[in-house]
Amino acid sequence: MPIPLFNSIASWLLKKRYHQIELFLKYPAEVQEEVLHQLLDIAEDTEIGKTYDFESMTNYSDFRQRVPIISYEEMEPMIERTRKGEQNVFWPTSIKWFAKSSGTTNAKSKFIPVSSEALEDCHYKSGKDLLCLYLNNNENSQLFTGKSLRLGGSKELYQDNDSFFGDLSAILIDNMPLWAEFSSTPSNKVSLMSEWESKLRAIIHESSQENVTSLAGVPSWMLVLLNNVLQETGKDNLFQVWENLEVYFHGGVSFVPYKEQYQKLLPRKNFRYYEIYNASEGFFAIQDRNNANDLLLMLDYGIFYEFIPMETHNTEEQRAIPLWEVGLNKNYAIVITTNSGLWRYKIGDTVRFTSINPYRIRITGRTKHFINVFGEELIIENAEEALKRICSKTGAAIKDYTVAPIFMSGKEKGAHEWIIEFRRAPEDLDYFTEVLDNALKALNSDYEAKRYNNITLKMPKVHAARENLFYDWLKSKNKLGGQHKIPRLSNKREYIEELLQMNQ
Repeated sequence: MPIPLFNSIASWLLKKRYHQIELFLKYPAEVQEEVLHQLLDIAEDTEIGKTYDFESMTNYSDFRQRVPIISYEEMEPMIERTRKGEQNVFWPTSIKWFAKSSGTTNAKSKFIPVSSEALEDCHYKSGKDLLCLYLNNNENSQLFTGKSLRLGGSKELYQDNDSFFGDLSAILIDNMPLWAEFSSTPSNKVSLMSEWESKLRAIIHESSQENVTSLAGVPSWMLVLLNNVLQETGKDNLFQVWENLEVYFHGGVSFVPYKEQYQKLLPRKNFRYYEIYNASEGFFAIQDRNNANDLLLMLDYGIFYEFIPMETHNTEEQRAIPLWEVGLNKNYAIVITTNSGLWRYKIGDTVRFTSINPYRIRITGRTKHFINVFGEELIIENAEEALKRICSKTGAAIKDYTVAPIFMSGKEKGAHEWIIEFRRAPEDLDYFTEVLDNALKALNSDYEAKRYNNITLKMPKVHAARENLFYDWLKSKNKLGGQHKIPRLSNKREYIEELLQMNQ
């Protein structure tokens, strides 16, 4: 199909979808209740449906009272049975795909079920919606005159008892609809290569010859790829390689530490950045406005949402609330019920609502990835904002970082210990540390209280990492590329001890 014709057809279809999006913008509670009833109806004859008597449930109150909130560990036995060939356990249609995910670099892996309904009505639908929302805001876009450079995970798709598992991105690429494959680069063969460094060279070889109009991938690994593109081509910026490049669709990790570095690679004021929020469990939210810093929660993907206020999370008072009961600027843990058979499942992410008409969110962190050893309740959002402020003040640029507690010992007070790999180091690391401490105090009153007169916490300890420390650490764990992420905040010292040893 000629590209101009494909461009016209795709644009028409995507704009048509916008009218459906307007429906859940106008009637969010009704759309969410309809999603819940559909899921209950579909799954009423499954094992879990019979256990909780889905057939007799008439409203959300019934659902909340009868079905418990669960973690992966509690659902794992049912997932393992399905992986070994049993079906109709938690979802009626056959599930043969499992997204292998650890969330961090932990050795323990999770196997998240991915149904055919989730592939079509959530993951692929979201890809079309991302383009739909972008085109709605940028009517003069020439996106479809070229291709999207995608950077996904490695192949690592293994067959076991007629089921398959691997990175979600590999599952999506392996099942990709024709329209998406036609408009993407590199080829599926290269995208699914398992060895990261060979894959990097192959992507550059294929994609540098294409007319790339958009980028899509995790910021940390995309940055590695783009820097290598400039090194291989000898160009000064990416527009000299791809002159029609207009947007970067990113997600997976916070973009805040990377934005300045991208702006140097992409030095046009009208270049767009669009954020997405997806995970192995589903696709949840999309940036729906140019230059926004929050995301529109997508309500018709076969996912029913609930939220646990973080002040009661994992306590006896814990209680999930539906979307229509949330408030602004409060931290919530997300609970999802999905068309892959996850029922009241805690995904481990935390968000806060910036708007409830429509429902827009910002990702604030992970329920397990924060530091609260001393009552300071430091979350990723605090750390990212503090680093943004101090880089502006000190002229530093950060490539990667991780933080862990220094535990109290005898009369010794506690502290936070940071390892930061700088792309551009500050002139004075002691001053950088002081400014970091002050920024955290300004952003987090609990941290400020624990730092008052060194009552509980001493001044943070900051180490400058050697070049490529985090890359080498991930490589030592066979975790290069794709969706693998550096654990930013931890209540344990496991990661930081390994990194400190490698930094010597």
